[in-house]
Amino acid sequence: MERAGISDGDELIVNRALEPRDGSVVIAVLDGELTVKRLRLTATGVVLQAENPKYADIRVPALSELTIWGVATRCLHHV
Repeated sequence: MERAGISDGDELIVNRALEPRDGSVVIAVLDGELTVKRLRLTATGVVLQAENPKYADIRVPALSELTIWGVATRCLHHV
């Protein structure tokens, strides 16, 4: 999540009460796999957008099980 300002080893504060919206950085569980991605709601479906050029975006297939566990609200960087 480099382009979102989240580096390896950072800690995220996540609010599970917030409604995830297009553009939110979310903790998502897709088919049992946990990931941190930017949520994109498009006309063709849901995309979990990578904010790191090393990783591809994930287009969520229609029959997949997707749970948005929470919305990241703060990032704590270690020094």
